Amino acid sequence: MTNVMIVDDHPVARIAIRMLLQEEGHSVIGECADGLDALNMARQLNPDIMIIDIDIPSLSGIEVITRLRKGDFAGGILVMSGKDDEHYIKHCASAGADGFVSKRNDLSEVNNAIRALEGGYGFFPLSRSRREAASPASSNEQIMLASLSSKELQVLNYLARGLKIIDIAPHMKISNKTVSTYKARVMQKLELGSMVELYEFCRRNNIG
Repeated sequence: MTNVMIVDDHPVARIAIRMLLQEEGHSVIGECADGLDALNMARQLNPDIMIIDIDIPSLSGIEVITRLRKGDFAGGILVMSGKDDEHYIKHCASAGADGFVSKRNDLSEVNNAIRALEGGYGFFPLSRSRREAASPASSNEQIMLASLSSKELQVLNYLARGLKIIDIAPHMKISNKTVSTYKARVMQKLELGSMVELYEFCRRNNIG
């Protein structure tokens, strides 16, 4: 079991990553949302692998990586970012990152990266520009989102923020059963089979 720490200022991203890792049997031993907390937490918890976004408050992810590597942090560092052009990925590697996963990609790529880092390998896949040349992006998810009613979209936003059905019902002034019905419709219309897939969908589409 690998001990993992997550650094991202978007709650929906942390939830999605945490659920994915826990399904794979990893232990998430810490989460935080800014660079200074990341430095302190990494030194205290000494995780096997730290997953970090670059665009975080107080200290950038690059600065956090640089400071940790100048210290005695020997754990693996995996960057997750929406900025995935080639020179940016190289910048992360130069700072001391061991791997890079684009937030534009399927979240399951995190598992591939974790396995690579566990084996002592780096993980730096195709940059966005090279990947887009091979596979043009699809607008299918935006079409599916447009099919949601206003109430369904509202439920989706609450779910993306980590709220449960019993928490959503009072906010919307409707019954738990009605919220559950809206949730089922959302899952069906967006073709989602689990909450992990829902969180990943929301992360990709900046929902929540």
